[in-house]
Amino acid sequence: MTTISVDELRETATVAGPELELASAEVIIEWAVDTFGSRFCVTSSMTDSVLAHLASRVAPGVDVMFLDTGYHFAETLGTRDAVAATLPVNLVTLSPTITVREQNAQYGKDLYRTNPDLCCALRKVEPLRTGLERYDAWATGLRREETHDRVISPVVGWDPAKKKVKVSPLARWTQGDVDRYITEHQLLVNPLQYDGYPSIGCWPCTRRVAPGNDARSGRWAGTFKTECGIHS
Repeated sequence: MTTISVDELRETATVAGPELELASAEVIIEWAVDTFGSRFCVTSSMTDSVLAHLASRVAPGVDVMFLDTGYHFAETLGTRDAVAATLPVNLVTLSPTITVREQNAQYGKDLYRTNPDLCCALRKVEPLRTGLERYDAWATGLRREETHDRVISPVVGWDPAKKKVKVSPLARWTQGDVDRYITEHQLLVNPLQYDGYPSIGCWPCTRRVAPGNDARSGRWAGTFKTECGIHS
């Protein structure tokens, strides 16, 4: 595929966002695959397998990136392994450049508690930035209803920090849409979802959420932090 310049990528995102605003998730992914080919990938936190399943239907063998922070619940790693074993995708695990032990030695024990922004930068933001270097576009499972910060997220937009086209096929989906898709296709779901964890991150920074409360209120509970930095 011919190399696309940063300016061309930005222009592509600017034009496609409004054009695809009302398109279905499948059509948005089809556009991304047709436009970027093998330089398009999908990311997944393994809360469920919805986005990976959608992408695999459009482009069997698509790269699905998973960030192994070193702090994941065993259930999350199990969901990743199950997705790799049951869906026609190429599961790629991204890891930080330093282990948790090395991080503790360099920055002090439990950096997730003393400086959670730095911990996320080291274990999420930087590994993803590096992992995306060979791609022009990436798809996320971001949905607008999840937080106030995500309300204006376009279905196709420009990520200025990564200089990539950011595709959010599920941006307009509600939790009801997600649940219906999972039921219809009998998809894999992280078992923690049935144990009070509607939004799942690293185990030190994720708490159960009482029924009826904001799904993401269990993330970095007790702090002012609401995002890891991947989407900022």
